[in-house]
Amino acid sequence: MTEPLGGHDGPYDAPIEIHGFKVLPEWIDYNGHMNVGYYGVAFDMALERLMVDHLGLGEVQVSALGQGPYVLQSQMSFLREVLEGQSLTFRFRMLDADHKRGHYFAQMLSASGEVCATQEALFMNVSHTTGRSVAYPDWAAARLARMARDHAELEPEPQIGQPIAIRRQ
Repeated sequence: MTEPLGGHDGPYDAPIEIHGFKVLPEWIDYNGHMNVGYYGVAFDMALERLMVDHLGLGEVQVSALGQGPYVLQSQMSFLREVLEGQSLTFRFRMLDADHKRGHYFAQMLSASGEVCATQEALFMNVSHTTGRSVAYPDWAAARLARMARDHAELEPEPQIGQPIAIRRQ
């Protein structure tokens, strides 16, 4: 398929903000705040909105083409507690992309604008028929590359590219 499935060709806001999320009661653990697993759920829900609304990928891509993005690697940093009922906004920036993959950084923000958590992840386009990587359609690869270019001038965030380790003095 050579025609885009939705989204737009850019320019893309730098960063892209995704609004309209609220911390659900079932996401709260015995410590009284959002359970670590639900941070991943929330980031994934926001990523799907980015994919569909801006890039024309995600669920619409799977339905039309039988292929879609799979997250290969993800690292989250937890910076502030998130409580039941809190409104959340997500900021996304595409760090890099090629014909099969994308590398993004996202921030989860409270209603007051405080960064509560971050996620850095690498995703790859995968065929549902073969279970193997497959090149994005030309229009999708062009959009991913455009988004990376539109986001290239953003100031680097301290969590980008950080290894996991015990830091010793």
